[in-house]
Amino acid sequence: MTDAPARPVPARALAQREETWGRLGDEVFDVAVIGGGINGAGVARDAALRGMSVALVERSDFASGTSSRSSKLIHGGVRYLEQGDVGLVLEACRERDLLRSRLAPHLVRAQRFVFPVYRDDPLALWQLRLGLLTYDALAGFRNVERHRALSRKDLCLEEPSLLSDGLTGGALYYDCATDDARLSLENALSARHSGAAVINYVEVTALDKDRSGRLAAARLRDRMGAGETSLRARSFVNAAGPWLDSVRKLDDGGTPPRLKATKGVHVLVERERLGNRNAVVIRGVGDGRVMFAIPWQDLTLLGTTDTFYEGDPAAVAVERDDIDYILAAANRAFPGAGLQAGDVVSAYAGLRPLVAAEDESDASDLSREDCIFESPSGLVSIGGGKLTTYRRVAERVVDLAAGRAGRSVGRCRTASLALPAAAGVEPGEVAGTASQAAGPVELAAEVERAVEDEMALRLDDLLLRRSQMGLRTGDGGFGLATDAAVLMGRLLGWDKARLGEELARYRRALGHSAWKPVPGAATSRVKS
Repeated sequence: MTDAPARPVPARALAQREETWGRLGDEVFDVAVIGGGINGAGVARDAALRGMSVALVERSDFASGTSSRSSKLIHGGVRYLEQGDVGLVLEACRERDLLRSRLAPHLVRAQRFVFPVYRDDPLALWQLRLGLLTYDALAGFRNVERHRALSRKDLCLEEPSLLSDGLTGGALYYDCATDDARLSLENALSARHSGAAVINYVEVTALDKDRSGRLAAARLRDRMGAGETSLRARSFVNAAGPWLDSVRKLDDGGTPPRLKATKGVHVLVERERLGNRNAVVIRGVGDGRVMFAIPWQDLTLLGTTDTFYEGDPAAVAVERDDIDYILAAANRAFPGAGLQAGDVVSAYAGLRPLVAAEDESDASDLSREDCIFESPSGLVSIGGGKLTTYRRVAERVVDLAAGRAGRSVGRCRTASLALPAAAGVEPGEVAGTASQAAGPVELAAEVERAVEDEMALRLDDLLLRRSQMGLRTGDGGFGLATDAAVLMGRLLGWDKARLGEELARYRRALGHSAWKPVPGAATSRVKS
C-alpha cells in the first residue's frame, strides 16, 4: 500500500466537524455537556430527544476513558448484594432488561455465568443461592433464565478445566455482555442525529460566569487545530468522569475534591488456554476479591483489579503487578492454564470516577451508585454510576438541567426509544462493528465508516474503539496499523509526518511495555 496522495480529498466528516465547530461559537444552547463517555453521551441523547438544544464536547475521543475500559458487562451487580446496595441492584436489573430486550439488543447479549464455591471461600453455598434467588426476584424474574444450583459434579461437567480441589458446588446465573465503547458512541451519534452539536477532541479550558455568578459560557480549545471559541449555554453538565474535579476547579478553584478514583485493569488471553465455556467467577489470590473470566470472541477477558488511584487520569496504565495479580487468580482457578506475562494478548487500565466519604479505606467497598450534585454557579456534576444504569442517570440529570435552563420539556423517551442502529438487527448481533476485518476491502470499508459516519479522527479511535482490532491480536493490531493509517490519511488529509505521529501515538496507547516488548517499535515505518 502506498502513502497518502499529495492532495487528498477532504472527508465529508471534516466539513461536518467544521460546521459543528461553528455552531458551538454561534448558538446559545439549552445545555452544554462536558465529557463524551457513556454518561455524557446518554445525557446529550436524552436532552436532544426531549427537544432541547444540546452541545456535547469531549476532550479526547468518545469513550476513550472509563467507558471503553470496563468489564464489558451490562449486569445487575450480584456482588453488590453483599454490600447491601439493594437499591442499586434493583435499578441495574431493570435497566439491564431494558437494554437487552428493547433499547440495544444488537449490543447487549445474554451471558451465562458460573459461580463456583470452595471450602475456604468467604461466601457459603447457601448464601450464594439465597443471593441469586434475591437477584432473580429483583429482576422481576424477567432474566433470560432463572439461576440454577449446581452440584460439585454438575459444575465439573459444566467447566471441566476449573479447579476441583475443595469445590463444594455452585450456581449458574445470567447477566449480559456488551461492547462498551460502541454503546457510548451510539448514544453520541443518536444525539447528533437528533440535532445536538457533538464534537470530539475539544477541551474546555475555562468556565465564565455572568454578573449574577451563574455559569454562562465555556471557553473551548480545538485540539485538532481549529483554534478557540466560546460556548454559551443556559445550563452546564460535568460528565468528565475521572476529570470530574478538574472541571469543577474551572468553576471554583477552591472547591474541595469529591472524586475518589479507583483503578481497574483487565487482561485478555487466548480462551483455549483456560478452557472456560462460560463466564466464570474467580477470586484474587490472597485477598479473595471477586473477579471474572469472561468469554470475548476467541479470547477470555480477565479482571478486574480495584485499587485507589490519585495520579493524572491520562497517565493511568497497566503495570506488571496488575498483570501478575490477575494471572495468579486465573492460574489458581484454571490449574492447567499456566499463564505467564508473555501470554497476554492485550490489556487495558481504566478509572472508576467514584465519589466517597473521607473515611472509606477499601476501594472494593466504595458504592457504585451515581452521585449528582450542583455547584452554587449551577454546574451539575455526575460522579459514580455504572455502565448498566447510564440511561436512568441521564434521565435524572436532564430533569435537573431542564429546570436550570428554564425549559419546559417533554417526558424522557429513552426508556422506549431504541438506539438507531438496533433497527433490523437481531438480538445478540453487534451492528456496525466490522472488527473482524480480514482484507484490504474489509479494512477500507471499516475505515471509511469510522471516519465518515462515526467521527474517528485518530488511529486509536479506529483500532481501539470504533473496532477492537487492537485488542484481539498479540501485536496490538500493528500488522494492519500502517495500512489503516494510510487509509485514514487519505480521507483526513494526513501527510507523511502525521502518519508517523499517528503510529507512534497508537503504540503508546497500547501500553504493551508492562508485559511484552512494545510492538512495531522498529518495524512500523510508513511505506513510501
